[in-house]
Amino acid sequence: MAEFTMELNDEQKEVRDWLHGFAADVIRPAAAEWDEREETPWPVIQEAAKVGIYSLDFYAQQYFDPTGLGIPMAMEELFWGDAGIALSIVGTGLAAVGVLANGTEEQIGTWIPQMYGDANDVKVAAFCSSEPDAGSDVASMRTRAVYDEAKDEWVLNGTKTWATNGGIANVHVVVAVVDAELGSKGHASFIVPPNTPGLSQGQKFKKHGIRASHTAEVILDNVRVPGSCLLGGKEKLDARLARAREKAQKGGGRVKNAAMATFEASRPAVGAMAVGTARAAYEVALEYAQTREQFGRPIIDNQGVAFQLADMRTSIDAARLLVWRASWMAVNGKPFTAAEGSMSKLFASETAKKVTAQAIQILGGNGYTREYPVERMHRDSAIYTIFEGTSEIQRLVIARTLAGMPIR
Repeated sequence: MAEFTMELNDEQKEVRDWLHGFAADVIRPAAAEWDEREETPWPVIQEAAKVGIYSLDFYAQQYFDPTGLGIPMAMEELFWGDAGIALSIVGTGLAAVGVLANGTEEQIGTWIPQMYGDANDVKVAAFCSSEPDAGSDVASMRTRAVYDEAKDEWVLNGTKTWATNGGIANVHVVVAVVDAELGSKGHASFIVPPNTPGLSQGQKFKKHGIRASHTAEVILDNVRVPGSCLLGGKEKLDARLARAREKAQKGGGRVKNAAMATFEASRPAVGAMAVGTARAAYEVALEYAQTREQFGRPIIDNQGVAFQLADMRTSIDAARLLVWRASWMAVNGKPFTAAEGSMSKLFASETAKKVTAQAIQILGGNGYTREYPVERMHRDSAIYTIFEGTSEIQRLVIARTLAGMPIR
């Protein structure tokens, strides 16, 4: 087990500086254009693939960093560049985490490479969990997966929504109900291979922020996938469902479900994304306050501005530390006995919203225009308190964990 440290090693610093350079030289110059276009920035993703950032190897190296800091460090730097473009680059990772958290070694080796493609032909993947009537309330999920034993196939029917890369993905990971009586404990995850009949893109959403990231509905109409596409395999699923039924008969008990396993693994990473956006806005505000003069002196000389900047930096550093702690705990198998993963996501996402709003205030009228990036950063920051569990859900998870109550 790696000891906890707040000092990056030389290799991590080298990776951080490399990512920062890519974010500064490639992502930031393209940010305003792709935000306006509201399209997937394929040329930028391809550039990321060419240098090795958008790849299974890079993601695996960071994911298996024994300190746990590889992923949050990478997320912070990329999202410092631009949240929308960065989400287009890392969005495939959520589907990959879904496979890593629930799949067999064979499934991991087969499907994750197909999620990324290669530098000459980049692909993306989508993780499909939310539904029109089942966002925070995953127990209300309606997408069904029925096993056709004669053909050893699963038949999927339903509608997914808010899916990053939904409909344009090469590989979709879909969470579906296999036993409705068990609620969220009766869910399983499935791989939908490329060009599978019955899967189509529904509505593409025009969003307030992260507009360079494709978000859409995914329609599943009698989608048939081989039995081998059930993540973890049927034997493991049957055993898990049997335990869930037994505990239900005894009056409860906690059983991990497929979607929750993915979100548990990814929440600190989302916190790191929020830290990156907040840091970017803070740096713009700091530079502006140092150079903008009013009444014959830089506005940072005014306590009203200086104190805001002090609070912004303090909150950003505190958020990063919560993210790093949760990431270290996760990679070293430490249980989140106080919902530390949710704590990190909650505090970092709320910090991003507050800091970006303060940045606009410091820039005044300039901050409200698209001539300055803090306007875009503020729009982007709103998503962190919503996706992968709203702030209200994070508080509920924390409260129920502290009270020793089951999380449903």
